[in-house]
Amino acid sequence: MFIHKFVDMKNSITALTFIVLALFFSCAKPGPGGEAEIHINAKHHDALIPNTVVYIKYDANDFPGDDLSLYDASITTDAMAHGHFKDLKKGNYYIYGVGFDSAINQAVTGGMKVRISKKDEMTEVDLQITEGD
Repeated sequence: MFIHKFVDMKNSITALTFIVLALFFSCAKPGPGGEAEIHINAKHHDALIPNTVVYIKYDANDFPGDDLSLYDASITTDAMAHGHFKDLKKGNYYIYGVGFDSAINQAVTGGMKVRISKKDEMTEVDLQITEGD
């Protein structure tokens, strides 16, 4: 009788361990290692702002702040103000752009939350960057 209860308990612990490990590995945090992409068009009002440096914070819903060391990666947009982050996992991201609008001779910044809901999604966003106060 004792051996039977011990075997049942051992099977229960094994099953519970398997469930916990499956949940751990299936709940991957946002960040690199996936198949999704975020395509960005950096704009000040309707004007494209080329060479904008765009920073990304993984697993973020809110503005992390303007301390650029808080971000996980960055890209620089091309001459058409387009850039992209690729190989991302599903989840929430915050992007923050720092550029220069030569038409008004001022630095422009701004950010936004981006949500990737499918593992192979391509999300295109217009990142609105504006002059500071």
